[in-house]
Amino acid sequence: MAEITAAMVKVLREKTDAPMMECKKALTEADGDIDKAEEILRVKLGSKASKAAARVTAEGLVGIYINDNSKLGTIVEVNCETDFVAKNDDFLAFVANVAKLIADNNPSSVEALSALPLGEGTVETVRAALIGKIGENMSVRRFKRVEAVGNLSSYIHGGKIGVLVDYTSADENVGKDVALHIAATKPKALHESGVPQDEIERERSVAKAKAIESGKPADIAEKMVDGSIKKFLKEVALLSQPFVKDDKLTVEGMLKAKNSTVNSFELFIVGEGIEKKVNDFAAEVAAQAAAAAAGR
Repeated sequence: MAEITAAMVKVLREKTDAPMMECKKALTEADGDIDKAEEILRVKLGSKASKAAARVTAEGLVGIYINDNSKLGTIVEVNCETDFVAKNDDFLAFVANVAKLIADNNPSSVEALSALPLGEGTVETVRAALIGKIGENMSVRRFKRVEAVGNLSSYIHGGKIGVLVDYTSADENVGKDVALHIAATKPKALHESGVPQDEIERERSVAKAKAIESGKPADIAEKMVDGSIKKFLKEVALLSQPFVKDDKLTVEGMLKAKNSTVNSFELFIVGEGIEKKVNDFAAEVAAQAAAAAAGR
């Protein structure tokens, strides 16, 4: 049996970026053969990636890239399992690299993005290697590439809420202010006409139920429903919202006062719509104890 030295472990770790103990185990299994140990690690990392693939990724980061002339930008959501990993330097670098790749290559889908070259492999192989290194599932969930009519501005709040705004104005602070406003109020559309119909119908259903409970006559109840929908649309359409920095003005009013317009916006919220797994620690311990007892 070959002696496994710290220097050998260091060499293998530099080649694979795998955890130190994993490198030592692989070298022991390979009887000190570094090339064979590297193959063993690649197999193990792939295995880790496969095991992690079934786990829910509801944490993560929103990444944004805007080119030098502020005319082309991207916004991407990359998920992981825990907030701790979302702060990992390798994960942060992966998100930044993916955001720029989208701008440079204009992939048609997440699948097409995964096949793009990155580093010494592809986005997919880098993702799988990160899973193996960190031991947690990760996935690129969605992205949007924007070629601006005017200029682009952005805002990211805590890495979890990201906004990309296409605006036209001589004052670049307008773009920054609108991006901040969107992050705070989370509008569903630019204009009231752009609010998704399914969300309007959901709101109408709630309003009808409330109107029925009120016991008002049918004609009055219908007016109550219509009033609720009008109020809802004003609340969720960006241009009709009260501006966060001056609620005496709507966003539309602020834009008019500054001879500016918003052409479009993208809002990504990490984990939005993903059902997060809630861990029951006591149940988990009990399950592990039961499994151990059954294996005796």
